[in-house]
This record gives sequence, structure tokens and C-alpha cells, in this order.
Amino acid sequence: MNDGSPLAPETMPDIVQPETATGPALQDVAIARLEDLQEKERIVVDIDGKEVGVYFLNGEVRAWVNMCPHQGGPVCQGKIMPRTLQLVREGMKSGGLGFSETERHIVCPWHGMEFDILTGRHPSNQEVRLRGVPVRVVDGEVVVSV
Repeated sequence: MNDGSPLAPETMPDIVQPETATGPALQDVAIARLEDLQEKERIVVDIDGKEVGVYFLNGEVRAWVNMCPHQGGPVCQGKIMPRTLQLVREGMKSGGLGFSETERHIVCPWHGMEFDILTGRHPSNQEVRLRGVPVRVVDGEVVVSV
């Protein structure tokens, strides 16, 4: 029981502030008008030293930390292209390369690692993925929380 005198630091109870329970409090930042993002398909921004790539695809908005999980490259600055597919003909023979009509990928400019724009996942290793950034549209503005 405390008699009112200050506690020594080593005897103080652990108190977790709400903003530190899961990390620092997030800051909402409006980065673009939705119509601008729709037109460009991608916008990469630097918010207080944290680079974020924001994408518009199939009516959806996604945001990813601009760091490839492979070796830290600027993944969000890479090419955007359809998922490359290996086509297989009858008899299990190669039909050459094809491209997905529905999936679009970000290709890291450093080593060619690919990630699905909507899920952030690598196409063959689902455990490898980009780090998501909370994003939403408010009154026509694209807002990220960093």
C-alpha cells in the first residue's frame, strides 16, 4: 500500500498509455483527391520520413509501406503490370507466357519481386507480403494513417 510518497521507478506499476499499446498514435494525412489517384493509379508520398505507396485498382484504394520485404528496396516505385502466368498446353507443354486479366502486380525495381496490388502478397509465397498502411476516402480525399 502506498502512503502517498512517490514510488521508486522500479516499483511503479506498469501503465500502458493508449497510444503506446500498439505503437505510437497514428496521424491522418490527406495525400490526394480520389480522382487524381484514379487517374494516376499510384501515388508515392513521403510523410515525415515514411514513404507510402497508395494505389487505386478496380474501385479499391490500398496503401503499402514503400519497402520490399526481400531486401528493403523501394517496391512502390516499381513497375505496375499484370501478373505474369506460365501457360500450359495439352500434354503439360509450355504455352509460353501470358498475363492475368484481373490481377495487377507491383514489381520491385531492385530484384523483381512481385506483389499483388490489392492483397500485398507475393504470388507464390503467401507468407511474404508488403506492410499495409491504413487508408480510406473521406469527402473525396484519400487519407492515410501513419
